Formats: sequence, C-alpha cells, structure tokens
Amino acid sequence: MSEDSLAIRQEMPEDQSEIQKLHARVFGPGRFTRTAYRVRETGAFDQQLSWVAFAGKELAGAVRLTPIRIGGRDRALLLGPLIVAPQFAGKGYGRRLIAASLEAARAEGFALVLLVGDLAYYEAFGFGPVPPGQIMMPGPVDPARLLAAELMPGTLERYSGLMRAER
Repeated sequence: MSEDSLAIRQEMPEDQSEIQKLHARVFGPGRFTRTAYRVRETGAFDQQLSWVAFAGKELAGAVRLTPIRIGGRDRALLLGPLIVAPQFAGKGYGRRLIAASLEAARAEGFALVLLVGDLAYYEAFGFGPVPPGQIMMPGPVDPARLLAAELMPGTLERYSGLMRAER
C-alpha cells in the first residue's frame, strides 16, 4: 500500500479500542512505567489535536497531544505516544501523523510541544534538545531525549520548571 492510500483524520472516540490494542502490541506493558506515560495518565489528551492513520480499514498509526503546564505556564503540549503498526513502519506514516498534529496545534495557538524521543528522527519537525535542567518531568528521563519544538519562535526560553498535565 502506498503512502498516497493512507487516510489521516482526527481521532474519534470509536478509535480508542484499536489504538489501545496497538499500544499494547507495540510497546508492551513496560510502557506504563515510563515518565511520559505518567504525565499523560494525570491529564486527558486533546482529541482535536490527536490523529489516526488508516491504510484501508486497518489502523496504521496514531499520535496524541496532551495539554501540559510547565512551571505554571500553559499553551504547551506533550506529543505521544506516536505509534505505527510494524507492518507499516518505514513508509512515512509517522511523519505524516506528526505533521498533522503540529499543524493543528499551531492553528490552535499552542506555543510549545515537548516529547521524549530520538533527536535524529524528530529534528526534521523542528524539535531540538531542551537545555539541561530547564524543564523537568515528574520522573527519570534521559535529558538528551527531552526535545521541544517551538510553534511560536522564541517560546522555549519562557518555559521552565516542572511539567505536568493540564487538569
């Protein structure tokens, strides 16, 4: 199936069961111990900013954005999890999901998106390292993997402190 046959749309409530199954299949039970999951557990992802990809009728991937506060400042998001079913890996589906989510976040006036991931993959979307110690998560995270993308230029320097999910 070509990338052109991929359909991307906002996540709908009826997608949640299939997304959860894909998370369990790809990430396994260890996903719940990760710090980013702990942040997401305490707040709700924004369905308007979360996207799914279907190849025909099969869920190919999904990405969610969760509103967060950093040191009391809002208008920031935590990206993830980004997931692509193994049979669709390497076909650009993840890139298209990220692009859709960042475009929607920018249109809604969000200033900053953070994630925990590999710089080599995410830098193409404008992500770069957060300066060490500037933003903390409520648990252990490799500081080299804490990345930020400014949706409004110059915003990263205005955010510092502990990250937590919006409630």
